[in-house]
Amino acid sequence: MDNSQNEFKPYIPAEKITPEITLTSIVMGIILAVIFGAANAYLGLRVGMTVSASIPAAVLAMGVIRVIMRKNSILESNIVQTIGSAGESVAAGAIFTLPALFLWASSGTMEKPDIIEITLIALLGGLLGVFFMVPLRNALIVKEHGILPYPEGQACAEVLLAGEEKGANASTVFAGMGIAAFFKFVIDGLRAVPGEISFKIQGAGYRGEIGTQIYPAVMSVGYICGPRISSYMFAGGILSWLVVIPLIVFFGESVIVYPGTLSIGDIYAESGASGIWSGYIRYIGAGALAAGGIISLLKSLPLIVRTFIDAMKSIAGAGNGNIDRISRDINMKTVIGAIVILTILVWLVPAIPVTFIGAVIVVIFGFFFATVSSRMVGIVGSSNNPVSGMSIATLLIATVALKITGSSGAEGMRSAIAIGSIICIVAAISGDTSQDLKTGYLLGATPKKQQLAEIVGVVAASLAIGGTLYLLDSAWGFGSEELAAPQATLMKMIVEGVMEGNLPWTLVFIGIFIAMVVEIVGIPVLPFAIGIYLPVHLNVCIMAGGLIRLAFNRMKKEENVKNSIISDGILFCSGMIAGEGLVGIVLAVLAVIGIDKYINISDIIELPKAVSSTLSIVVFALIILSLLRFSVFRKRKNN
Repeated sequence: MDNSQNEFKPYIPAEKITPEITLTSIVMGIILAVIFGAANAYLGLRVGMTVSASIPAAVLAMGVIRVIMRKNSILESNIVQTIGSAGESVAAGAIFTLPALFLWASSGTMEKPDIIEITLIALLGGLLGVFFMVPLRNALIVKEHGILPYPEGQACAEVLLAGEEKGANASTVFAGMGIAAFFKFVIDGLRAVPGEISFKIQGAGYRGEIGTQIYPAVMSVGYICGPRISSYMFAGGILSWLVVIPLIVFFGESVIVYPGTLSIGDIYAESGASGIWSGYIRYIGAGALAAGGIISLLKSLPLIVRTFIDAMKSIAGAGNGNIDRISRDINMKTVIGAIVILTILVWLVPAIPVTFIGAVIVVIFGFFFATVSSRMVGIVGSSNNPVSGMSIATLLIATVALKITGSSGAEGMRSAIAIGSIICIVAAISGDTSQDLKTGYLLGATPKKQQLAEIVGVVAASLAIGGTLYLLDSAWGFGSEELAAPQATLMKMIVEGVMEGNLPWTLVFIGIFIAMVVEIVGIPVLPFAIGIYLPVHLNVCIMAGGLIRLAFNRMKKEENVKNSIISDGILFCSGMIAGEGLVGIVLAVLAVIGIDKYINISDIIELPKAVSSTLSIVVFALIILSLLRFSVFRKRKNN
């Protein structure tokens, strides 16, 4: 493929017509949208990060359509991944914000949002994200082809073009799903081994703690993100658990420090380092996360302004005169009409607590951040898209505007989160749609059909996300050890801080200045801040995956063999994330209906801590060996 726009020819030429939107592609896409949406909701609430579903969805589509159904239709497979990946993006936008409403409900501040409210917020945000991207396609995907790489979009196209492998890639994803499902059920279903190992480091007045989780999905996040991002998160965890927590205990052992109600020493004696983390470190991490998001946004300002100007020019010159298939978008009049209707619905639908001012903020910031999100993922990829930073900026402005106009208290906080949720989903969907349109551009898909497919995926995922959030909250509760919901907790803190002024600002400012120091020394702030905010056990498990990826990167093998091994590892880890997420949903169902206690064998067989910890290490080693089996060992056998 030539990277110059004038000479570029897609894989399927414009004059050739092949199946795209079919019953098969719609049904498969909807199933994958719901599956990956639920799995990523669970993962994001656990570790504060989601992973792109485009490549695993493409692999599964290729495996079913090309290998099982024996249909040679690459554009049909592309529609499946387009619909399927929308589920992950809707989930990402929703779980970063909407659990804040559940957290307030658990404290008695307000009632829980009902499923209709969650569904409508997700649906309106998702549809706005798709429609905002229609006029941007020509400016960013076509005119800047060869300038904006859109890494996930290109990777997804390459996966689909490699369909002649006859399903080997699909089998790798399925193997990862099955193996992770088994281990997740053993760890959290049967509770045969602890899911976390901890070691206290004490002596001469020093009190710290280190340890690791042993979950397949958490390790897989580290492998997919790679050693650099994993190491930044790990460094943040080391700072909080081996530096800041020991400092807090050392200097404040006999002191009661707000927001705690017991002395630091009593908290440590009762709950260990986890108690100090829960009561104090999370606020420091929240400050670092907020500062990191805003810093990322400020650094992108020149890019943001340029992109916004280009988008305005694109809309001014947009038309539907292009008649060839690969240049055909949804009609611009339809797009503008849809955006107007959706904005009015945001304002007038009773289930969504947004005022007229809030609806105006949604449409202005929504389109603004859609342009930002699209260009950002074109350069750095979806995983590094600062969606949370955009949401933080929106929340701050929306909360201040609502408070000035008289919307305060529970009503104002609920409205602010609704606005932030819609913007967050807009940004996430815009980034996902951009990657999908890039894949389609390379393959020769019809843009209009892909845009319609995105709408199908948004609708399917929106209908499922409300039930998923209710299920997870009923099983474990947001903000718990099982579901930390870091971004949503941060959003809740920000809104409360503006509306009520009840944040422990000293801790928040400590986090802000830590973020500034980290930025000055050249370390990416957001992964480091997430590392501060999350438990160190989770960061260590992510680091383990990052180290495996580092070892793969440094293997002394032929480049094509090494790339193949790394690619197999990514597919296997994507499968493990999906498999663990799905079993997590199943276990949540069992917990809600009360069956979980009947399969829990930990109460029947009580093992000494040393023995149970050893078994956990053995299980973790088996999980790592399974990754090696479907990557390094497979290639050694075949090559």
